[in-house]
Amino acid sequence: MNKLFVLILITCYGIFGFSQNKLTHEVYFDTDKYIVPSTEENRLLLFISTLNNVDIEFISIYGFCDDIGADTYNLKLSQQRADAIKTIFSNNEISENLITNVDGKGEVLLKIVNEKNLLKIRGLNRKVEIIVKAKTPKPKVEKKEPKVKEKNVVDLIKESSKGDKIIFKNILFKTGYSTVTPESKKILNEIAEVLAERKDIYFTIQGHVCCTQNSRDAVDRRTKQRNLSETRAKYVYDYFAKKGVDKKRMRHLGMRRKFPLGGDPKFDRRVEILITYVGGN
Repeated sequence: MNKLFVLILITCYGIFGFSQNKLTHEVYFDTDKYIVPSTEENRLLLFISTLNNVDIEFISIYGFCDDIGADTYNLKLSQQRADAIKTIFSNNEISENLITNVDGKGEVLLKIVNEKNLLKIRGLNRKVEIIVKAKTPKPKVEKKEPKVKEKNVVDLIKESSKGDKIIFKNILFKTGYSTVTPESKKILNEIAEVLAERKDIYFTIQGHVCCTQNSRDAVDRRTKQRNLSETRAKYVYDYFAKKGVDKKRMRHLGMRRKFPLGGDPKFDRRVEILITYVGGN
């Protein structure tokens, strides 16, 4: 097995790489292009989906070109490729605060060249390298503090009045999708039950997203539409309707990223209800 074949094998094998607390991924581009090919975007989205349960410390994105073209041109193109990857991360609810490096490195020097395979080698050099550094778990220190019992969502709904806004704190969504995590469904069922019982309240279901630029909405990976906050609100609306909550008492609304909570971005992937009316029929 010659050195060139080993190089190609290692590169192709590295769709997902893992080294201790680092995840790596590479995205490949067409000649002279910085638009991400659809197949490569799908691979990238699959990689992003694996980060759901990773406590990320930082993300580094490095763009590269092949050896064709002037140095200044290649440097600019490699930066555009890195920026394109950053945009996809942002559109799919990965906080820009986690992305510490977005650098174009210019061309990759070809140290091992076999003339028959030169095009293939250049194809592997038209790429962006992504490095995700996970935080090292800290040892848990138990603190003996008096526990203050917070009211849960069900209790808040039972006591709610007009103008109240109730955050569904424990209803968490999959990154980039309008569906809730499996552990959230039990709580969603409990909320639906109490809402079906309290026939005197009318409310708006408000969907939110995290991590997009400015106050933009995120892209729903299932439909490819930039309306994820709306589809999250609609998902909860439909769920409540199936559990017996009268549709006349509900409306749903996408709030994009207008009202981030701060702190862990996963809590911005949320739904709230705003009580708009309390009274008789």
